[in-house]
Amino acid sequence: MPQCQRVDPALPDIFNALSDPTRLAVVERLSVSPASASELAAPFAMALPSFMQHMGVLERAGVVTSHKAGRTRTYQLAPASLQLASAWLAEFRNHWERKLDQLDHLLITTHHNQGNR
Repeated sequence: MPQCQRVDPALPDIFNALSDPTRLAVVERLSVSPASASELAAPFAMALPSFMQHMGVLERAGVVTSHKAGRTRTYQLAPASLQLASAWLAEFRNHWERKLDQLDHLLITTHHNQGNR
């Protein structure tokens, strides 16, 4: 089993931030290039203050960073948090692939042994 005691304390916040469809769409958009808050909010049918709450969740989780120039706030992805989540998922994927390979081997062996009777 993957080493649960090594889980980075930031992971729950990262996964929570990515669990919302609006925030996930923002992350997908920011994977193309940085964008202003108004550019990011444009596709969504919600008031700007509601949208900015989503951006706050992403920023507190470390998924995005922002800087303000004049009246414009621009956001960009913070790849380190996404790499952290990806590494955690990869560890579990490797674990379950090994388990499924073991099950596959057991089933093949059992089927082969029953055929020899």
